[in-house]
Amino acid sequence: MKFKANMLSRTCVAVAIAAAGLALTACTTTVPQSQQSSAEKRADTDQRADAALKRLYEVAPSARELVSQSKGVLIFPRVLGGGFIVGAEHGEGVLRVGGKNQGYFTTTSGSIGLQAGAQSKAIIFVFKTQEALDKFLASNGWTAGVDATVAVANLSATGAVDLNTLNEPVVGFVMTNAGLMAGVSLEGTKVERLQERKPAPITDSTNH
Repeated sequence: MKFKANMLSRTCVAVAIAAAGLALTACTTTVPQSQQSSAEKRADTDQRADAALKRLYEVAPSARELVSQSKGVLIFPRVLGGGFIVGAEHGEGVLRVGGKNQGYFTTTSGSIGLQAGAQSKAIIFVFKTQEALDKFLASNGWTAGVDATVAVANLSATGAVDLNTLNEPVVGFVMTNAGLMAGVSLEGTKVERLQERKPAPITDSTNH
């Protein structure tokens, strides 16, 4: 009887842990957008990009001038990463030139470390020169640190972004709900143009 009681107790604990894990996953992950159409996904990306820029200007007001004077800005408003030991990060974003959308892109990168649950952040690339933007647009897949050196902006001790120290033609911002992330690197982050999925051709089954 004592053995059965111990087994029952262990079973209850295991069930409780599993239930807690499912609850944590539900709270920390985002519902997939697989059921959205392409137009709906783009509209969602546009809205999130607007919110990401607004948030950036709130936490780093001096970034507004940098973006306004840039040749283009690539906004990934929601980059999700999660897993244990090795985590992969992925997100979709939009390129804006002169305030107008110039295409949609995906970003992927790997991250090493212990990450319980999904983590969301925004990544913004600011192309300061026309040469840097042209090289990005002409590339068939662009990688930070390989195709261009990206200077990641950090907040100074006074809480301001020292843009004078960012001499590279591409400036990156990494932001969470808490603000700009410090001491991060975007090296190895890959960006590719988002390809439209074409519907499969309709075949005439009467010929078979």
